[in-house]
Amino acid sequence: MAFAVDNKRIARNTMMLYIRTILVMLISLYMSRIILEVLGINDYAIYQVVGGMVSMFSIISSSLSVSISRHITYEIGHGDKIKLRNIFSTAVTIQIFLAIIVAIACEIISIWFIDSKMQVPPDKVIATKWVLQCTIVTFCFSLLSVPYNACIVAHERMKAFAYVSLLDVSLKLGACFLLKLFSADHRLVGYAILLMVIAICIRAVYSIYCYKNFEECRGKLHFNKPIFKEMISFSAWSFFSNTTSIVNNQGVTMLINHFFGLTYNAARGLASQVEGAVMQFVSNFTMAINPQITKSYAAGNLDEMYGLICRGAKFSYYAMLFFSLPLILEMKPILALWLKDVPEHTAIFAQLTLIMGMCDSIGSSGYTACMATGKLRNYALIVTPVGCLEFVFSWVLFVFGAPAVSSYFLYILVKVTILIVRMILMEKMIGLPIKKYMKQVFYPVICTSFFAIIIPISFKVLLPDTVLYGLCTVFVALISVVICVFFIGLTNTEKQIVSSYLNRIKHK
Repeated sequence: MAFAVDNKRIARNTMMLYIRTILVMLISLYMSRIILEVLGINDYAIYQVVGGMVSMFSIISSSLSVSISRHITYEIGHGDKIKLRNIFSTAVTIQIFLAIIVAIACEIISIWFIDSKMQVPPDKVIATKWVLQCTIVTFCFSLLSVPYNACIVAHERMKAFAYVSLLDVSLKLGACFLLKLFSADHRLVGYAILLMVIAICIRAVYSIYCYKNFEECRGKLHFNKPIFKEMISFSAWSFFSNTTSIVNNQGVTMLINHFFGLTYNAARGLASQVEGAVMQFVSNFTMAINPQITKSYAAGNLDEMYGLICRGAKFSYYAMLFFSLPLILEMKPILALWLKDVPEHTAIFAQLTLIMGMCDSIGSSGYTACMATGKLRNYALIVTPVGCLEFVFSWVLFVFGAPAVSSYFLYILVKVTILIVRMILMEKMIGLPIKKYMKQVFYPVICTSFFAIIIPISFKVLLPDTVLYGLCTVFVALISVVICVFFIGLTNTEKQIVSSYLNRIKHK
């Protein structure tokens, strides 16, 4: 019964988030085309690099954000309302002080990088510094929204989350059109200012919604020292663990800027947007299932948690495969259709970034389960050094003259290694047997991928390179994934659930 209830809740929340994602993705893709056209490649690349510098400081904030989300979700599952209220109040207080610290650190380090290391045209230095100031303010307001976002997700109010996301992307689309009213020299700064104003507005919307709907979000702010120590203890190791993502993503972006210049940064930024659009579909499912994993652990339902972990890993990968395979096979014509001017190397960067995302999608539910324990020391000490190898070896490769694309191949190898390490850690931390995880996740994922890829690749290789045959390849790739997932990738129980759901839709 619990299995059925959880599946219904996850399916309902996932469907709501999918509707939101389709709309957000369509608007975002169109918005990217407009922004690249209005700003130009150089200004677009400058914004990507400056945004990357500021987001590097999320290594400080993301660890606390993870801690806040975990503690709020855990206490909802545990049922202690008084402690939940104290956790939220303490979390907001922490984020206020953290925003001040991050703003000061960003100012000092980022200004130094712009003046001494960044490759930027002399006439764009002042504009770049203005963009930096606006980006810092935007980032700080996003920090203040973390406890409120955590409450919405933990309470599984995905409808509200979807509506606010649509408001956010709609305002950003409006900002893109407003940019055309600015002169060419002021568009970069204007864009940064508009995004800053939007961030402030979205922060206000989240606060009002949470105040009206969640009891723990009301009342005066106060600081609870024992809860603070508990959060810091968790976030200290989370901080160490999150180093991998920030160093690899933003660190390599800065390396590419230093060794290869702005054009490569523009290509990397667009490739990341392609992956981000696809990953939104996967994150919808993980966002719906992750609170269930943490609550199951809090309630002591380990068998239920094991099932959620395996289903989460498997279905996240299938969603990623469904959307990624057609894009990987037909990336160049799709980019040409999306953008007027496609920066060199964008296609190969985007293809390899999607493969990296497919590897990442498998591990999300396992990471959530490890976090649910609250004991991250061993996880952080083992996974983080392995993950940081990508940045270190990319630096070495670039110094010895390797092309920019080499960092992507290296990152895929690192991702696969982390998957294996995480699987071993899950057995030690939560008792999930390696054989069970291999049987329920890796075996079906590998078999499904192998058979799903064969026919579309054959079409791509054998048919002429035309628009019509390209559309045929995309269609065949989608159908191939659906068929292989159903007949190879699902258990008999999962097939019955899917068939029952489709029959209900058919008879409505």
